[in-house]
Amino acid sequence: MTSQTASVLPAPAPAPTVATRWTLSTHDIDAYASGQNGWHLACDMLSGGSFAGFLDHVQLPGLRLVRETTNRALRQHGEMNPDCCGFALTCRQDGEARFSGQRLDTESVMVGRCDELDLCSPPGFELTGIVVDNALLQSLTERLNDRAPPAWLERRVVLHFDDPTMQSLRGTLRGAFSALDAMPGLLDDPVATVQLRDDVLLAWLNALPEDVDLRELRSTEAHRRVVRRACELMMSRPDEPLSMLQVCSRIGASQRKLNYCFQETLGLSPARYLRALRLNGVRRALKRPESRSVQDIAAHWGFWHLSQFATDYRRQFGELPSQTLRGAALTRH
Repeated sequence: MTSQTASVLPAPAPAPTVATRWTLSTHDIDAYASGQNGWHLACDMLSGGSFAGFLDHVQLPGLRLVRETTNRALRQHGEMNPDCCGFALTCRQDGEARFSGQRLDTESVMVGRCDELDLCSPPGFELTGIVVDNALLQSLTERLNDRAPPAWLERRVVLHFDDPTMQSLRGTLRGAFSALDAMPGLLDDPVATVQLRDDVLLAWLNALPEDVDLRELRSTEAHRRVVRRACELMMSRPDEPLSMLQVCSRIGASQRKLNYCFQETLGLSPARYLRALRLNGVRRALKRPESRSVQDIAAHWGFWHLSQFATDYRRQFGELPSQTLRGAALTRH
């Protein structure tokens, strides 16, 4: 996924050795992305309406508990922590979701390394899971099984578990958050936090298979490469949007193949996804301190018909671009 603000990102902050908890409820999608402490994520809104998001993170020594809820279709992308591995499942989803181009439902889990996150979620999405330091994961796995973690954990995969296993994992995660809700003082007890951490991690390790069939990942990763090249090309000059035929010609793919790769990877057509990206780009530009006029910013992102642009913007974000600009100015002052 290409971002207009792409740059060399600083290394994620190391996990604290003491337990901490932070929550955030926000109507600002960029605040939601930046509120995920120590991770470097961007969020693009793919469905229309005003945004509402809630996150609840608990950092235990070597492991982070995660609970998140969003009301609009999103694509979250970026880096969490290259020295960690993630395990997550959905508690609720009102439509199709995709993790690294793989279809995700309420009977499946996301597993794999956290150097890259690419999650497309539908409206009404609730996720819970853990992010664990690789050193802790390896140490605990070796003590339990007298061997290193399975090699497939170096990939990012969607696994399907039976209903009892899914219910057990959901119950373990729900129980961890419920215990912390009922007894916030647990975070001040080093022995209790380590016990809680180990209980949660053991539940996941006991559920994981030793071997996973990765053959389908080849085609999935090939589709993602096509999408990545097309996005880079389409966003290289946002003020001069290319036609889909031009994009196909430059990346050497037919229009049918390009559309198929986007649908399989993101669940959207190339044209619809590009339009959403450009609208999100306008919104971020309007909120910057050095923001120019609405007309100048719209033109920079390839929107020349201002009345149609204003209609599309309001449909996407639930407000007019001028309202975004005024709101950002009021926040700064």
